[in-house]
Amino acid sequence: QVQLEESGGGLVQAGGSLRLSCAASGSIFSIDTMGWYRQAPGKQRELVASITRGGSINYADSVKGRFTISRDNAKRTVFLQMNSLKPEDTAAYYCNMVIFTTTLLRRDDWGQGTQVTVSS
Repeated sequence: QVQLEESGGGLVQAGGSLRLSCAASGSIFSIDTMGWYRQAPGKQRELVASITRGGSINYADSVKGRFTISRDNAKRTVFLQMNSLKPEDTAAYYCNMVIFTTTLLRRDDWGQGTQVTVSS
C-alpha cells in the first residue's frame, strides 16, 4: 500500500505565495520522478513541474520564474513553492510520484488534490 498526502493549498491574493507539500508513505523501495499537476474547472489536467531522482527539473512555461519544485528523498516529500501567484493559477493541484514498492512493482500514484484559489 502506498499513500500520498498533500497539504498547503488555500486562498491567497494575487501576488501572494503558497507552498505545497506532498509526502509518500507505505511499502516504498524508491521514488523516481515526482511532480505537480493542476486542473482548473473545465480544463484538462496539466503538468506544472516535475523533478527526477537525479534532480532534473521541468516547468510549464506558464510558471517558469515563479514556481520552484524541490524534493527531500529522505522524507519522501515533494514541495512546490509558488510565488507571484496569478488568478489563472487557480486550480486543484495534484502531486504525482513514480514509485517502486518493496516488491519492486512500479506504481504511478496520485495525491488527493489540494485547492489553490488566487483572488484578483
